Amino acid sequence: MVTHGFTGRPRRTEGRVPPGQFVTSDFPVLTAGPTQHVPARAWELVVTDGITEKTYAWASLHDLGVVDLTTDIHCVTHWSKLGTTWQGVPVAAVLEDAGVADEPYALVSSYGGYTTNVPVEDLVDRDAMVAVGYEGGPIPAEHGGPVRLLVPHLYLWKSAKWLRGIRVMPEDELGFWENAGYHHRGDPLLEQRYYGD
Repeated sequence: MVTHGFTGRPRRTEGRVPPGQFVTSDFPVLTAGPTQHVPARAWELVVTDGITEKTYAWASLHDLGVVDLTTDIHCVTHWSKLGTTWQGVPVAAVLEDAGVADEPYALVSSYGGYTTNVPVEDLVDRDAMVAVGYEGGPIPAEHGGPVRLLVPHLYLWKSAKWLRGIRVMPEDELGFWENAGYHHRGDPLLEQRYYGD
C-alpha cells in the first residue's frame, strides 16, 4: 500500500545547495577544449613565484601525504553534485613544501593551455587540494585526471582539470573564463557567475 503524497525520506540537502543550483547524480563533462590525456608517469606540476620553482612528479606529490575529502561540488551551469569523495594533497601543503613566496594571488594552468585565477586564501584556508583520485580510483581523463585542482567551495571552473602549474604572484591575472566575462572569484553561495555579480 502506498500513501498518496509520500515521496520517500527527506534528503538532507538544506544549506548544501547554493541558490540557483539543482542537484544531479550525474557528473556532467564540460571543458573549454579537448580532453587532455596525460599519463600519470609523465605528469608534472610546476609551482613557482617567479623566482623559486619546484617541480612535482606523481611520486613526489604523493610523498607529501594524500588525504581523503568528501565534499559537494557546484558548476556555474547550475548543477551541484553532493557527497563526492576525492583523494589528494592539500594545496597548502604543496605551497609550503615548494617554498614559494607568500603572495595573495595564484594563476593555475593546465595541460592544454587552460588557466584560471584563484586567490591564494581560497587555496590554503579551505579544503582545496591537488586531487589525484576520485571515489577511490583514478580521476577519469574527462574529469581532469590524472591530476586536477579541486576548490570545492568555488564554482567548478576554478578547479582546473589536467593541472600543470600554480604560479603565485602579487597581482591578480585573469584566466580563460575570467577574461571571457566570468566572475574573478566564483563563490556559489553568492552566485558569482559573471563579472559584476
